[in-house]
Amino acid sequence: MPAHSIGTGTISFGLVAIPIRLYTAAVSAGVAFHLLHATCGHRIRQQTYCPVDHAVVERGALVKGYEVAKDQYVPVTEEELQALAGAASTVIAITEFVPLPRVDPIYFERTYYLGPDKGGAKAYRLLAQAMATTGRVALATCVLRGKEHLVLLRPAQHGLVLHTMYFADEVREFGEIDTGETTQIKEGELELAVRLIDELSHTEFTPEQYRDDYRRRVLDLVTLKGEGKAVPVGGPEVPRIRVIDLMDALRQSLAQRTAPDATPGAPPAPMPKKPPGKVGTRAPAATPRRLGTRAHASKQ
Repeated sequence: MPAHSIGTGTISFGLVAIPIRLYTAAVSAGVAFHLLHATCGHRIRQQTYCPVDHAVVERGALVKGYEVAKDQYVPVTEEELQALAGAASTVIAITEFVPLPRVDPIYFERTYYLGPDKGGAKAYRLLAQAMATTGRVALATCVLRGKEHLVLLRPAQHGLVLHTMYFADEVREFGEIDTGETTQIKEGELELAVRLIDELSHTEFTPEQYRDDYRRRVLDLVTLKGEGKAVPVGGPEVPRIRVIDLMDALRQSLAQRTAPDATPGAPPAPMPKKPPGKVGTRAPAATPRRLGTRAHASKQ
């Protein structure tokens, strides 16, 4: 099934304008549940209620409000917010290029694929190849879904990937966390820790060897209950780990590496089929829109 773009825009690169389309790069594959009335088993409805008028308010009668004091709000309309975004909402304005290793991953938020829009293929390919040749990534700003974002563009698989990023004032200082800097490392502990890391190291990242076993167990549970079969109680047993001596634990860990239980990189077992009904992985349906247009999702 071909990918559907969720927005359009333009990359501004010096005096070059590259029309692009935005595509979702990844979707969380959690198991979705609805809330049911425990007595009758029917799905409940969530309503928006006004405690002053004692009435259920339809979604069309709602407006946004910013709280300036306790129970005091300044109403703001969608038209006012869109006017503030202006034409900049469709432009990804590149401000600089930097080496990717110089960007701390803590700033990364979400990932999107970028593809060329009509008439932008050559400029798109040129930018992607030039960035790959120089080993640089681009930093830019844009308005996406009602919020201004710092974004990073990087070449990948002969195309461009966009990462939305946090601004500096959105990332908490590490200094707020106790990192145990006053703790003393005993002689030999560092050497054993490095040896253990070496034993567990591989030259490549192979995401295929990792799987969501909890999701698998949840889907199995739903399938068994749906078929009226007995459901096993509890999850997998996890061995209790009691670290009495750090050096001892490191030595035992190294010793266990001589007879590993599983071969690294072995393909995981296939996921079970999705049970009947609407339970399983959830991928949000997307309607193509401009980068600065906010999506309104109805939560029930």
